[in-house]
Amino acid sequence: MFNSKIIGLGYYVPENVVTNDDLSKIMDTNDAWIQERTGIQERRHVIKGDGDTTTTMGVKAAKIAIDRSGIDKNDIDFIIFATLSPDYYFPGPGVLVQRDLDIKTVGALDVRNQCSGFVYALSVADQYIKTGMYKNVLVIGSELHSHGLDMTTRGRGVSVIFGDGAGAAIVSREEDNKKGILSTHLHSEGQHAEELSLIAPGMGKRWVNDILEDNDPNDESYLPYMNGPFVFKNAVVRFSEVIKEGLKANGLEAKDIDMLVPHQANLRISQYIQGKFGLRDDQVFNNIMKYGNTTAASIPIALTEAWEQGKIKSGDLVVLAAFGSGFTWGSAILRW
Repeated sequence: MFNSKIIGLGYYVPENVVTNDDLSKIMDTNDAWIQERTGIQERRHVIKGDGDTTTTMGVKAAKIAIDRSGIDKNDIDFIIFATLSPDYYFPGPGVLVQRDLDIKTVGALDVRNQCSGFVYALSVADQYIKTGMYKNVLVIGSELHSHGLDMTTRGRGVSVIFGDGAGAAIVSREEDNKKGILSTHLHSEGQHAEELSLIAPGMGKRWVNDILEDNDPNDESYLPYMNGPFVFKNAVVRFSEVIKEGLKANGLEAKDIDMLVPHQANLRISQYIQGKFGLRDDQVFNNIMKYGNTTAASIPIALTEAWEQGKIKSGDLVVLAAFGSGFTWGSAILRW
């Protein structure tokens, strides 16, 4: 059985920077309030009409990852695209990437696990490669949040948190089973699904017809909802559990971690986890200050930046961990 290893990374974020002060001009909020609760200073938002979509951002990140991997785009055997903000309700963005990259007719799979989407997608790629079915898998996490946020005082509790962007990785076969992805660990707890959700449009409760017929300006079912305190309390517990699970599965301890790259949900969560595991500042990579929460894109963006800055080196033990809507959470243990 083979191992799988990340051999190329790339990310893309829109040029448009939206600061906390910018948001204070359109809603009742301020820089101090946002930073105290989230650690976020600014985020990137797509400008309508500039051509950036969830798919195109993913393609831009993928092209960088492919170039850095050293493989040809037609060496890619499979595409996995993680997002909660697809260009269309259907089809998903995976097939659009295959089209826009102009590569052979490989399979394309979409993963809808929100904040933990990239970890889930990486786990799927890992299994395909381990079994020998595929040799090179393109994994993308991309989100365009800004077009679906309530950018008023009513929505400030959620809207100040999220940003747009994409990250990508080429995951390839590794002969040395001591290198690459050592293990992945995935969980879910659907009983809390509605605590972090976007209900409409959906076939279960409110579809487009209902929204149009009611034409209710106070209908919030098609806007994201988050029970912030409840999500925070669950996140810090599940983050800790799934990191410990991954370390234990590989006979490792917290002191063995060279770099923890957590999902960029909230800087306070990352700092809590850092303290719980006794990690130094140089052992945890955070960039939520610059980009906000980019959901499925947050880990690949952060992982790419950490690698670009020389903070991840050959032989390092890298831990990825995420928690989010669903509730779903997971971790990946990698030997770089």
